[in-house]
Amino acid sequence: MKVLKTAAAMAVSVALLAGCNDETNNYYPGEPAPETTDVRIGAYNLSFDRFTYEDLVAEMALTVAEQDELMNKWFDESLSDEELAVAEKVIQIRNVAAIIQTERPAILWMGEFNNDGTAENQQAIQGFRLNYLTVPQNALGSTSEEFKALEPIQFGYFENFATNTGLLSGHDLNRDGKVALPDDAWGFGFYHGQYAFSLLSQYPIDTDNIRTFQDFKWKDMPGETNPTIINCDDENNPIPEGMACGDEWYTAEAWAERPMSSKNHVDAPIIIPTEDGEKVIHILMSHPTPPIFDTVTENNKLLNRAEIKFWDDYTSGEGSYIYDDEGNKGGIDSDASFVILGDLNADPESGDGYLDTIKDLMYSDQVNQLATHGIYAPSSLGGPECLSNGECRAENWDTKYPDAVTSTSGLRLDHVIPSSDLNVTDSGVFWPATFEEGRLMMNDERVGKWGGGGKSVSSDHRLVWINVAL
Repeated sequence: MKVLKTAAAMAVSVALLAGCNDETNNYYPGEPAPETTDVRIGAYNLSFDRFTYEDLVAEMALTVAEQDELMNKWFDESLSDEELAVAEKVIQIRNVAAIIQTERPAILWMGEFNNDGTAENQQAIQGFRLNYLTVPQNALGSTSEEFKALEPIQFGYFENFATNTGLLSGHDLNRDGKVALPDDAWGFGFYHGQYAFSLLSQYPIDTDNIRTFQDFKWKDMPGETNPTIINCDDENNPIPEGMACGDEWYTAEAWAERPMSSKNHVDAPIIIPTEDGEKVIHILMSHPTPPIFDTVTENNKLLNRAEIKFWDDYTSGEGSYIYDDEGNKGGIDSDASFVILGDLNADPESGDGYLDTIKDLMYSDQVNQLATHGIYAPSSLGGPECLSNGECRAENWDTKYPDAVTSTSGLRLDHVIPSSDLNVTDSGVFWPATFEEGRLMMNDERVGKWGGGGKSVSSDHRLVWINVAL
């Protein structure tokens, strides 16, 4: 079969498979959206970070036959170096698809799913849906010589979102005397679209009422000020020439233009049919910058705090200052149902960020606390085992809630936080322990230069989900 090279070819193929392609809703009839009483909603940082967006497009365009040929040669150890590099990406993508097919979320936030920066090109996400998710994957892991078929999964609706990552600011943000990627982008990235995020849904996305906050300025958030130089006597991190302890980090021009969101903040309403009529749930998505990599300021730590506090204000009635990219002001309606999804790069009990900020969100009266720190807080058996056997980051082995860990950092970074009116009936973190099926999806020392449970096998993050009864 011929590899699909262009957006037009991909769209034609999808239309042939599905019967139609509505560009307005990014829809094709896949799994029906029946009247529903139980909906699974998940967040998964896929770690599909690639050197270019075109690399990801090419991998997603590989047909099943082409994937199988690479995998057969992988088992035979007959791959050239160039083929091996592609085969290892296929292994990663197949394992990620298998994890999604195993847990079967109806609504899924996908982090680090690169796009073209503006979210206009749909080739990569179309290829993922067509060539991986709608194909039975191996429940035992893509490198298992035994095959146990998983049921394919289809998402009739999807959205890519524009991102600030890799979007060159025009300012010397890192104060190194030049303006260049990745450090002088509004969000860290080697090209525009790296580390973007996407949304898959089996229910209609109300595209007319999506709100994005890509351009909301950091300075316009109450209490936020231009970060200052506070690390003043560190020989490993010298203060840039011409600056002094206590100086504001950004120039006045850069601070005036600095977006708050390192990628984007998005409110996407999902319309779910129920016996009592349509139910709308607002999917609130973001992927804040990690609160690390700071040198002489607390720039990343402060920004991580702001990106998380944004959702607390947006949902609590404190968001009158907020404006979206269309100029509409205010937060979400007080009676609206929502779920906050994403890799928030924040653990409420440990880590480098401001712990009170994520804890305030998780303990807010506006959220269902049974799902954030109660009996329905997502957990796994694989997380504690990863900490105890040293595969996760050693310094976090004594974390307070090891069963809640969601990444090989040993921290709970990935969150699914529902509003207080939503009835949560179940939850989980997909992380098989050594004695559970699917271990090779997460941990395979034969794969990639890192081996173990890193990004080469599937992701260094885990799929987190909740079930909501409507």
